[in-house]
Amino acid sequence: MEIAQEIHNQCGPLFGTSQVKAHRLSHGVALSDIVAQVRALYEVDGKPAPRLGETLLSAYESGYKRPGPEYLHYLCAVYRVEPDELGFTSPCICGRGHAVRPGAATAPPHRTAERRDEPDALIGSVVIPRPDDRRWISVNEHRGPDRAEGPVSMDVGEEDIVLRRTLLQLLAGAGVALDGQFLGAVDNLRRKMDDTLVNATVSPTMLDQWEETTAGYGQLYQATPSLRMLCDVLLDFSEVRRMCDKRQPVDLQERLCRLAAQLSGLSGLIMINLGDHRLARSFFRTARTAADETGDRHLRAWVTVREAVLPMYYGDPREALHLARKAQDLAGRNPSVAAAMAPAVEARALGQLALRGRGDAGPSARRALVRGRAVFDQLSNEKTGDLVFGFTERQMTFYEGDTFTNLGDHKHGDEALSRALTLYSPTDRVDLTLVRLDRATCQLHAGHPDAALQAGQDAILDLPTEHRSAILVHRARQLGAAVNARCGEIPALKDFYEALSGPTVTSPTTEPPPAAVPRSEQV
Repeated sequence: MEIAQEIHNQCGPLFGTSQVKAHRLSHGVALSDIVAQVRALYEVDGKPAPRLGETLLSAYESGYKRPGPEYLHYLCAVYRVEPDELGFTSPCICGRGHAVRPGAATAPPHRTAERRDEPDALIGSVVIPRPDDRRWISVNEHRGPDRAEGPVSMDVGEEDIVLRRTLLQLLAGAGVALDGQFLGAVDNLRRKMDDTLVNATVSPTMLDQWEETTAGYGQLYQATPSLRMLCDVLLDFSEVRRMCDKRQPVDLQERLCRLAAQLSGLSGLIMINLGDHRLARSFFRTARTAADETGDRHLRAWVTVREAVLPMYYGDPREALHLARKAQDLAGRNPSVAAAMAPAVEARALGQLALRGRGDAGPSARRALVRGRAVFDQLSNEKTGDLVFGFTERQMTFYEGDTFTNLGDHKHGDEALSRALTLYSPTDRVDLTLVRLDRATCQLHAGHPDAALQAGQDAILDLPTEHRSAILVHRARQLGAAVNARCGEIPALKDFYEALSGPTVTSPTTEPPPAAVPRSEQV
């Protein structure tokens, strides 16, 4: 009890360690061990198995929930303390004390002789180990060998050393910096605990949390600076990779592979924004491998159509066209995100080919837009809710406007792009800026190069520095090159390029951009 109190006193102010958690840590046991002990006590008392699990017990320790009178009684019985020592002020419903007094007998008077020959006994509501073995044992036979077999391993790693050194410094009153070494030790220790708890399988609860987090990235994708988003995504990607490294039940393995495909595809999209097309291709390749493991054609189609965006900005539109049509084949006839997005991407790629003089590209692009809109109108609200794993009305409208602009239909292009601007949120910074740059292109083709450059310059300068990603500056440079090709070195070009020379968020491995080539002169 003294150890638990010391843990609470030292770690509570720093890490929010509750009293009930401090008691578990003082015994050196996992959440699953406490759950197993409580269930054993229920069995001894002749009660049905409780619904108490690791998630609920963790909520008690975190302060998110408070145990009811019955669960509190059994927790007090397991830890052999009173409710107030676990941080709960309510008296126990049993009306008697749970604490083991020094010198008091560990077995109640009514203990039967038949039970004395057992190595450990569950008496009434208290777990009583043998005097010569104070380690806790697992009473759940499905958890493998008994913890009482053999000596307790001393797995003292670098994390323990860092934490003990930090604790000693705090006890000595020295200032401690929250540096990378300390935070790394904390996270490594948490990962080791995950490995211990998970052992040979991943918890369905943990998978639920990862799936919720991954879905949340679809809402945060464009509102969060690209580098920050990349760090968050890759940290979860690393966790999923570690779990994929172990053999899991088939249903859990499929869910892990789906998460790996989604997180890897999202990382590829972020790399496109950062201008690192080499790493973007690598992430999409990994996403395809993970998606193939699931056997889900719609997921494979989603990865393929997302990859098609890459050559539209950093490559050959013919490759984008090929990938978009491949995605349509994978998606099949049923309405899905990829089935709606792929024709729209095909139309954009054909629009770029029309700029290069391909005569049949224009009619094909318009037909592709009609197909895409027809499928889009069949999608459920769930599939049109975010910019990453769904396909939204604002994206569809943007793609229509971009296609019309490339086809030279600047009137319909500007109308669609103007409508897209009203649909996008101010935090959808990447697409919103691309729409504004496309509208600037419409102004150029309408014969107003100065207004086009000013609109493009404003679109870039209105971005906070941390959101000024490489793909946006790259697209703005394409606008400047188009002005130069059409009108020559007009005075406004100098100010335009000076504005683009400011800070840009790129991947550390991104090479300096080559001289911009007008979209109308690309080969």
